[in-house]
Amino acid sequence: MRILIVVATQPEVEPLMQALGMQKSDEADNLFMPRHTSVANCSVLVTGAGMVPTAFALGRHLPHNVYNLVINLGIGGSFDRNIQLGDVVEITKDTFAELGAEDDTRFINIEQLGLGASIFNPTSSLGHFTQKIALPKVSSITVNTVHGNEGTIAGVIDRVNPQLESMEGAAFFYACRELKVPCVQIRAVSNYVEKRNRDNWKIGLAVKNLNTFALELIRQL
Repeated sequence: MRILIVVATQPEVEPLMQALGMQKSDEADNLFMPRHTSVANCSVLVTGAGMVPTAFALGRHLPHNVYNLVINLGIGGSFDRNIQLGDVVEITKDTFAELGAEDDTRFINIEQLGLGASIFNPTSSLGHFTQKIALPKVSSITVNTVHGNEGTIAGVIDRVNPQLESMEGAAFFYACRELKVPCVQIRAVSNYVEKRNRDNWKIGLAVKNLNTFALELIRQL
């Protein structure tokens, strides 16, 4: 089974790469391959942060490589206080929250404008590949600017009511749908969405839990 891990930044998957004995490939500056043949047939594609780098990297890489499963790994912020910092979740719906137009104080989404779609879903699920491990299923939004203002946070909650946010998820789903590859998105919660306060963030815990889960998943697959 061939697996591609897609991640915005290398530090988010550094522990996984070390555990699998991965080294940088000569094939591309941002593509990492296993060093040991005994490890599962798994590659890591580091795209860079944001929707555009993610979609571009996938659009360039996937047409020339065949995978049975593409997994987006990353950390994200949670609007939902019932989700604990460090929790690992599976994203089953992701929305381009800013895609649309403003009409004074009213936001008009891309569907209402009749110009496209803003909501995307994975083309597969963890349950399709393994019944041995499962994660809570949540919804997310994808944004260019992560929220840190009480007014805009209240507005997006009222309009979309997301549980998580990231800067890549919906673009990942879109690219995988267009290229017809099975995909899932897994994220660990590093912070709550609130007025920016780095002292409250648990990035280390989120990365640790994300990589622990990812390693177990790869071993199961």
